[in-house]
Amino acid sequence: MTQTTLFLTAVRRRVRPSRSLPFLVVGLLLALLLVFFVLPVIWLLLAPSKTAGEVVRDNPLSFGSFHQIGTAWRHLFAFQDGAMTTWLRNSAIYSGGSLVLTLAVSVPAGYALALTKFRGRKTLLTITLVTMIMPQATLVLPIFLELNRFHLIGTIWSVILPFSFYPFGVYLVYIYFGSSLPRDLLSAARIDGCTEWQLFARIALPLAKPVVGLVAFFSFVGNWNNFFLPYLVLPNSDQFPVQVGLNQLLTSTPSFNPVAGAGLNVTIPELALAILIAILPVLVLFVFSQRTLVSGMLAGSSKE
Repeated sequence: MTQTTLFLTAVRRRVRPSRSLPFLVVGLLLALLLVFFVLPVIWLLLAPSKTAGEVVRDNPLSFGSFHQIGTAWRHLFAFQDGAMTTWLRNSAIYSGGSLVLTLAVSVPAGYALALTKFRGRKTLLTITLVTMIMPQATLVLPIFLELNRFHLIGTIWSVILPFSFYPFGVYLVYIYFGSSLPRDLLSAARIDGCTEWQLFARIALPLAKPVVGLVAFFSFVGNWNNFFLPYLVLPNSDQFPVQVGLNQLLTSTPSFNPVAGAGLNVTIPELALAILIAILPVLVLFVFSQRTLVSGMLAGSSKE
């Protein structure tokens, strides 16, 4: 009995290192993720609490003072007579206006593609899918030429109209209505005398709230973070959204642009604070819409 116990103990000792190897690999991967992703975010959160000199000299993960945060706030919103406030307002107008148009177009279009039969339906689906997988940068030149043709460059519509073009939203709604909407319910409503518009407005649309919320979230986040198109079509600083404004703020920071004016009071803490303010609306929206996002992501995963 004693020999058997010793044998089993020896076997367990030999097996344990092999079992601990995957945990070691996972631990190393988590450590790498911590270094490359989490630590920069922590540094970004702490940078506004220090002066530009303290950012360079002190411990990168040390906290400065709340007084310095207030100083960075005043310097940031005093930049170009309150340009940061103007950029945030422009982003809200561009993202909000395009979101309304996106929902007004994407939801009915996805419903029509999923539940109606007409000539050219498959062609439209193919074009929507191909456009959806194309990189956005490939469409910037034709969109710019089209906007220039209609003399819209430099206007609010040069941003809102292209932002409203959202084929991913159309295809997402199409998948939901094509797989999750009960056909028996629609048939019963038609027997009761509902028109196609009443079917959409009173039955299909209330049931599609999760996927509509998902489309709204992705559309708003994509439009809020879009940089390339507004940078090309908006010539004036007072028209910039916040993402393009951050680029101008970056070029006004002496640490990144040696020829920038030294009296602008724009340094690394102000730039870090501007980045945090720019991502705050998206973060708040994500926190308060998690349940809707999860419901929308699961919508269409099963077919009744």
